[in-house]
Amino acid sequence: MTRPKQNDSKFKAFMRENVLTMATVIGVFAGGLVGFIIKNSTGEWTKREIMYISFPGEIFLRMLKCLIVPLLVSSITSAIGGLDLSMSSKIATRAITYYFVTTISAVVLGICLVTTLRPGQGAKIVETHTESVDKASKVLTPDTLMDLVRNMFTDNIIQSTMFQYRTEIFENTSISPAQPMEAWQFKSSQREGSNVLGLVMFSVILGTTIGRMREKGQLLQDFFTTLSEAMMTITSWVIWISPLGVAFLIAAKIIEMESIAATIQSLGWYFITVMIGLFLHGFGTIAVIFFLGTRRLPYRYIAKLSQVLATAFGTGSSSATMPLTIKCLDNMGIDPRVTRFVIPVGATINMDGTALYEAVAALFIAQYREMSYSFGTIVAVSITATAASIGAAGIPQAGLVTMVMVLDTVGLEPKDVSLIIAVDWLLDRFRTTINVMCDALGTILVNHLSKNDLASVDRLNAEPHELLELGANGHEMKE
Repeated sequence: MTRPKQNDSKFKAFMRENVLTMATVIGVFAGGLVGFIIKNSTGEWTKREIMYISFPGEIFLRMLKCLIVPLLVSSITSAIGGLDLSMSSKIATRAITYYFVTTISAVVLGICLVTTLRPGQGAKIVETHTESVDKASKVLTPDTLMDLVRNMFTDNIIQSTMFQYRTEIFENTSISPAQPMEAWQFKSSQREGSNVLGLVMFSVILGTTIGRMREKGQLLQDFFTTLSEAMMTITSWVIWISPLGVAFLIAAKIIEMESIAATIQSLGWYFITVMIGLFLHGFGTIAVIFFLGTRRLPYRYIAKLSQVLATAFGTGSSSATMPLTIKCLDNMGIDPRVTRFVIPVGATINMDGTALYEAVAALFIAQYREMSYSFGTIVAVSITATAASIGAAGIPQAGLVTMVMVLDTVGLEPKDVSLIIAVDWLLDRFRTTINVMCDALGTILVNHLSKNDLASVDRLNAEPHELLELGANGHEMKE
């Protein structure tokens, strides 16, 4: 009699802990299924009708995005401010080393796959020209790289919460004949969307300053810590509508697709190549790196991240998923000082999936255009794809703009982005999922490597009566 009751109580406890995760995963599949059924059983839908379908998902996405700026600034500032400079440097070094290794690994894996499978040979593609493609194609690589640095060192922190700096080029139509893009006129402009790189840089400097001020900066430290906790409380409320929001976002996107069969027929091998690369990187390369650092396999942690990954797939934005990622890692028992630094920085600069995708896409288009490329070109693509992925600031389809940089490295026209636009929205969701998973596993890895250092800091700063609690907690962690 005792064992069935114990099993029943364990099942109820499991359901209570994982009901939201299961509901979000079900929402992903339900949204896809409903979208396919509606698309195949009814006539063509207008943009307004699709907007009505996506409305609940849009509200969910807006609520998540509303949390990004206050959570990012308060999390990084409070995390760094709560540590001394040497400890912050150690955590930052470990995190950036992890990001660099995983990004390079993703690019190399993508290049190996695309040069082996050669999906661009013999492909029959229908070019798709859209307004976003036309805008993305009118950029120069030097301008994009310099804008990246300009955005890191913002001149107005308030403006950075709403806009990003961008250099726009435009052709002087009064001059004949037509000039190359390098000779076009240019002007500075502000593009709508938070300047995440600038906010991260400002938060790191502010947190470091507060940490050095010690007692004088305690008031600011308490403010940012409380603000971060308040944002996490709001996040815990918002995530309850994630199953519904994700379902409607995916359903609307499926309905919006013009022809699923035609898209798969023309870009099938390209799609498969990218998907194989993302799968091997996410569950192979990252798993090996994680195991080497922790001596544990990551799959148990990935299972606990199911709700976060489902939300990342539904929203297509690593920045919008950031509050949920931090909340999930907090529930796993990861040190908040690590989580609140590594996750916001990772959501900004660590784009493994994007780097792999851009490397594959550039060489795929080169194969389609029957353009030969040397080993030097492949190395240049590797470097450019890595740099471009840092510039993709965690917003949906930001890879289109940075993709132009990589195409320019191979010597391809910027308008060639139109060749792959048909499947970009779907691959964008898969690579965002891999990005978010890589950030989360990286946080767990950095936390594992920094555990002894953090414990030493706690003991140095602790009152005598707190040392007993720290010792007890450390014993529990080992068990």
